[in-house]
Amino acid sequence: MFARHDPHAYDRVRVMSRKQWAVVGAIAATVIGLAITLALIASVGFDAVFGILGRIGLVRFAVYASWTLVILTFLGLGWQLLTPGESRFTYVWARTMREAATDVLPFSQFGGIVVALRVLIARGVAQPVAYASIIADQTAELVAQLVYTLFGLVALALVLGKVPNQESGGMPLFGLALTGFGASVAVILVFAFAQAPMLAFAGRIGGTLLPGSAAALEDVRTRLAAIYQQRLRLIGCFLLHLLAWVASGAGAVIALRAIGQPVPLENVIIIESLIFTLRTAAFLIPGGIGVQEGAYVLIGPLFGLPAEAALALSLAKRARDLAVGIPAMLIWQVGEARAVIKG
Repeated sequence: MFARHDPHAYDRVRVMSRKQWAVVGAIAATVIGLAITLALIASVGFDAVFGILGRIGLVRFAVYASWTLVILTFLGLGWQLLTPGESRFTYVWARTMREAATDVLPFSQFGGIVVALRVLIARGVAQPVAYASIIADQTAELVAQLVYTLFGLVALALVLGKVPNQESGGMPLFGLALTGFGASVAVILVFAFAQAPMLAFAGRIGGTLLPGSAAALEDVRTRLAAIYQQRLRLIGCFLLHLLAWVASGAGAVIALRAIGQPVPLENVIIIESLIFTLRTAAFLIPGGIGVQEGAYVLIGPLFGLPAEAALALSLAKRARDLAVGIPAMLIWQVGEARAVIKG
């Protein structure tokens, strides 16, 4: 029936069906994650968790949320370092919008990357430069994440070796962390070694279907090769990403001190790196809802952070993401509306 009127209609319906299933899957994962989070809070005690969370207050929460701007500045400057001559503010703002879209929109990383590219191009960055720089920046970021998570994995192994009574519950945790680390390694290898072949393949396909697209992809490949030849800038980008991860741990220290839970910076960095490792293993769950909270409950006590305080920290992080992400998205939408009106 489809072929009689439109030979491609069946394929479109099938694609739409897959998209619908993806939406249903994301919603189901979110609902399950929320249920797990509520169950964890209930097991520890709502009064205990929200009692600790309530200590932070509006002023200290504002300080904690503002620290995110420092982290975003490091990330934006690392990205801009790969494109000398471009505006630093433009890249810091694009990175801010990338994180905001990732935290606020339902489909995580991909939505954030699309929004960041749109911001760059709207502010006058040439498309080949924008596309090539985000590929190289993502490569440097993945390597920095790998170093960060490896630090946490080694620290967890040392702690489990020193605490025999944690072995029964600790070894499954170590297995999960190792799985997350393995997933990170796999992503890095695929992302790093598949870039050139995929761009070449896309150029051949694009040249067949859309005249002019092959030349555009060749520009991206040329720009990317030029960026990778700037070794010192790549190293600088990697170091700024690593600094951003350490600064993220420092931000958690700010939140913990605000709720009356002073934990040494080195312990918090280990906790945060392991949280990210476990979230990597569950990358299909939007925002790692439920996974992040469960990881805090499992990991926190090993490094001197009680379960109720760990859950309070997780909730504070989610509140911070919304407090920074929603205003940023609104500002971006206002700018988009003005551009449409002027156009």
